[in-house]
Amino acid sequence: MRKYVIMGVQGSGKGTQAELLCQDLDLVHISVGDIFRWHVQRHTKLGAQVRRTMNAGELVGDDMVESVVRDRLDQHDWNFGFVIDGFPRNGRQAEFFMESYDIDGVIHLELPDDEVRRRVLSRRLCPGCGMDYNLIADRPEVDGRCDICGTELITRADDTPEALAARLSDYHEKTRPVLELFGRKEVVHDVDARPSRDEVQASIRAALGLPAYAPAA
Repeated sequence: MRKYVIMGVQGSGKGTQAELLCQDLDLVHISVGDIFRWHVQRHTKLGAQVRRTMNAGELVGDDMVESVVRDRLDQHDWNFGFVIDGFPRNGRQAEFFMESYDIDGVIHLELPDDEVRRRVLSRRLCPGCGMDYNLIADRPEVDGRCDICGTELITRADDTPEALAARLSDYHEKTRPVLELFGRKEVVHDVDARPSRDEVQASIRAALGLPAYAPAA
């Protein structure tokens, strides 16, 4: 069983790389951000709390995040292991996680702040089907419209310059020290997130000693 954490500032490609890592290794991708967005889109009580926090450009509180992660991992549908992204984001969350689960490796995707801004502010979301787009590398066929359902694309509520600046500051202040904590107890692998997604995936697998990545034709 393999259990990995993938970390990096927003826009570094955590979700994409986690999905690629899971594809042929029978791992389960657990995205804390996707779980919260699911609740927001379905207007649950939890979603309403998350929406208020996101609109303020803040991170969701530790108690709520830990509860969501615990509930998700308690489903035990990850027979061969998992890759979790979006967690942990601070020292308390990291301590909670390490007390409960043995981690085989931590992947840290490194990306300069200026590249983070360029990537994040180019993201668009379909409120109809949840499809993600990026105006830099993954533009819709019709400007402003989802290729799947035709719904008009929107900017995520937390993808404004102000909200991004707050998250970057919070990341550098709280999340990066988590890497030092993991570094004392686990193996942290720093991977440059600037190359193409396939190159980054190849670097991740090499760092973890996994079978080589074979991009889909």
